[in-house]
Amino acid sequence: MPHELSKAYEPGAIETRWADYWKNEKLFHAATPAEGHARDAFSLLLPPPNVTGRLHMGHMLNQTEMDIIIRWHRMRGALTLWLPGTDHAGIATQMMVERQLRAQGKSRHDLGREAFIQRVWEWRQQYGGAIFDQMKRLGASVDWGREYFTMDEDLSRAVREVFVRLYEQGLIYRGKYIVNWCPDCGTAISDLEVKHEDIPGKLYEIRYPVVGSNEFITVATTRPETMLGDTAVAVNAKDERYAHLHGKQVVLPLMNREIPIILDELANPEFGTGAVKVTPAHDPNDFQAGLRHNLPQIDVMDEHAHMNQNAGAYAGLDRLEARKRVVADLEAQGFLVAIKDYTIALGKGDRSGTIVEPRLSEQWFVKIEPLAKRAIEVVEKGYIRFTPDNYKQIYLNWMYNIHDWCISRQLWWGHRIPAWRCADCEEIIVARATPTKCTKCPCTKLEQDTDVLDTWFSSGLLPFTTLGWPEATRDLDVFYPTSLLITGFDILFFWVARMIMLGCWFMMPPEKPVRPGEKPESREEALRNSVPFREVYIHALVRDAERQKMSKTKGNVLDPIEVIEKYGTDATRFTLAAMAAPGTDIAFNPSRTEGYRNFANKIWNAARFMFMNMERVGVERALLPAETARPGVAGFKADTLEDRWILSRFNGVAAYVNEALEDFRFHEAANRIYDFFWGEFCDWYIELIKPRLMFDACADKSAAQIASGNLVALFEASLRLLHPVMPFITEELWHAIYDGKPPLKSIALAVYPQADGQQLDLKAETHMSVLQDLIVSVRNLRAELKVEPKVKVPIQVYTHEPEMRQLIAENQGSVERQANVESITFVESSIAKLPGARHTARFDVHLLYEQKIDVAAECERLRKELERIEAALANGESRLGNETFMAKAPANVVEGLRKQVQENEVLREKTQGKRKELGCS
Repeated sequence: MPHELSKAYEPGAIETRWADYWKNEKLFHAATPAEGHARDAFSLLLPPPNVTGRLHMGHMLNQTEMDIIIRWHRMRGALTLWLPGTDHAGIATQMMVERQLRAQGKSRHDLGREAFIQRVWEWRQQYGGAIFDQMKRLGASVDWGREYFTMDEDLSRAVREVFVRLYEQGLIYRGKYIVNWCPDCGTAISDLEVKHEDIPGKLYEIRYPVVGSNEFITVATTRPETMLGDTAVAVNAKDERYAHLHGKQVVLPLMNREIPIILDELANPEFGTGAVKVTPAHDPNDFQAGLRHNLPQIDVMDEHAHMNQNAGAYAGLDRLEARKRVVADLEAQGFLVAIKDYTIALGKGDRSGTIVEPRLSEQWFVKIEPLAKRAIEVVEKGYIRFTPDNYKQIYLNWMYNIHDWCISRQLWWGHRIPAWRCADCEEIIVARATPTKCTKCPCTKLEQDTDVLDTWFSSGLLPFTTLGWPEATRDLDVFYPTSLLITGFDILFFWVARMIMLGCWFMMPPEKPVRPGEKPESREEALRNSVPFREVYIHALVRDAERQKMSKTKGNVLDPIEVIEKYGTDATRFTLAAMAAPGTDIAFNPSRTEGYRNFANKIWNAARFMFMNMERVGVERALLPAETARPGVAGFKADTLEDRWILSRFNGVAAYVNEALEDFRFHEAANRIYDFFWGEFCDWYIELIKPRLMFDACADKSAAQIASGNLVALFEASLRLLHPVMPFITEELWHAIYDGKPPLKSIALAVYPQADGQQLDLKAETHMSVLQDLIVSVRNLRAELKVEPKVKVPIQVYTHEPEMRQLIAENQGSVERQANVESITFVESSIAKLPGARHTARFDVHLLYEQKIDVAAECERLRKELERIEAALANGESRLGNETFMAKAPANVVEGLRKQVQENEVLREKTQGKRKELGCS
């Protein structure tokens, strides 16, 4: 007998039990097949959350979508691999540990580098597993046996290998450049890590005296404190206003230093005074101008944005305090012309929130153009597909204008740059292993570079390093390229673009001579197989119910774990899936999650009803894997209209859901399953077969056993259809069907339903649709006429189609039971205009009930009904008049639409007639 279910559905206990079971049983471990294994592979890389992190709603959306896809492919027979891991998150983790130290009155410098790094490892050991515990709670079907951390030894060795190879290829270099400097973190950060916001600011106009004359040249700046490092004033060669000053010098106010007037395109005659100050050490454009004119580079700030010794009397001041002092002194000495209101695009570090300072610094860079060229090519040729497809152009636009990548960070936590400087000759040695002596001189005193690599450098290698690179592993043969990446737009450039660049560079083998008898691999094939993933799906943002972006300052952040504890994981997952339309942000409302919790309750109660009847009629149906692996619903005996209808509907839904998931239309898949399971299966089919389950009212027991067996077969298939979206409740109920002894360890290993064309029955669907319309029409009439629920009433039916009359007559019992009807009488003429009547294109129905009709209310109802019909009619006529639609739509769709238009024309005429009969205005 089937497993007995508790009366109430309580997701908490169920979900914890199955999450532990899946992990302990290693159900999702991807065993790499031997050579020649032909089974299709489907692999996914989890965007590694920071080791410091906790799940937010964006993570939950991302992991829900990934889990739906991987479960779906697993059930379709693919060899699936979903790789989980966490990122060491250099800046974020170091900031977290330093914050702990500050609370103890210490700094990392008090500990020293080695002790501090050990402290970070201890912190990671204590807190770093929290996010995986949360992932397990979400039901993520990752291969837990392959869990990685980006600082693991194997991955660190691969990172060093990549750095050394790029250096040997001349693609990594060290140089002084203007970088984005975060004074709070004490490190360079990339352009992508700087968030700009427009704020009200000031524009300061300052006059510089021209040497040997009484003239001044006026410049403007929003950062007057940087003028202390000016080494020139630039004017445009075409600007006639300054032609007489070519080759002259000016005196730098406050510093009393003479600097040249240079001719450079940096100065725009159309902007401001046409003259600009040049500060090569504190502005990227000025830096380039300085290189063109061989200007000195004077850095006037230290790593904490305090003025240094080059700032003269202002040394030691914070930059903003220095600004006030500089402006006051300029005004006192007569050099300040004006202060004007000005909107400033202020850059702040996205983690620290500190104002970023453009600063001259010696850093390591990747010469990015060769890598970018290949990464552009694979996307332009379609070897990587973006969904939604507009992200393809967004990606390409960024890649076309990409700059060299600053990969060094002035941190202690991270992959330390494998470069050493000789104490004697200052030769730089880049090596895979720690060198013992200089390669240029006999010196053995070598000091390793103190910088670490940008976190995104190691993360960008994950699609191949997690599969064993630089070794030629079987995992790489089977699972690379990975099949799909699901991620958010916010890391499209941080991570996605860099994975494409690095993957295509390191995974495309160099061209080599072809041995006799070998078939050469074309460059195009090699390029196509070098990509880190075949597809990229960019999911939307999760916003609050008012479509506002979630933020701590607004107080509208939802903790997914809190939502899960209240409504259950399955209901939360289903909410996200049902709203996850490609390219559309999700307005997450917990009240909707409550609705999907009710959906889970509905399924649970349907299972209890099914088990109760299995036991009562004596059905012990053990569905075998060979049965359920076939398309459609195995072992289903479709002897009645409702059986043929539900079987056809199931197959239609299965086809639709598979197609929707193929295109990442999660919302369409989820909503179609919901409509089928709740509406068609629970509300209609179960109600229609209840009389057949009451075998004591039948001639024998066989009809009840067939009905019960059909119910079990259909319910089991429906659980498999739902499983990728709601894994916990489906696992529980699937095991219950087999009384805890299923033929497989998990429903996750069963076969995902596919449509069986032979089980489709459009005629049955049409006939059932007519009966449903009739039943719903009677139910609505009863409600409008306020007929007591227990009162059975007779109805009259008119139809001009003999087939419909026969259909209703043959199913009279079902109609009477579902609509609470006493009797059905067929009449020979239309009754559409009678009070208390309904009309459709196929029939009219009249409720014989003695009650005064509220004419005004009926007129209002008919008015709204007429509006609905006319809107549907206009929509149908518009589509039929659309040449593009008519050219692309299948013939059966066009024919169906024409039929709908004809039916709506009939309905419009009947509704207008009824309004006229009632004297409606």
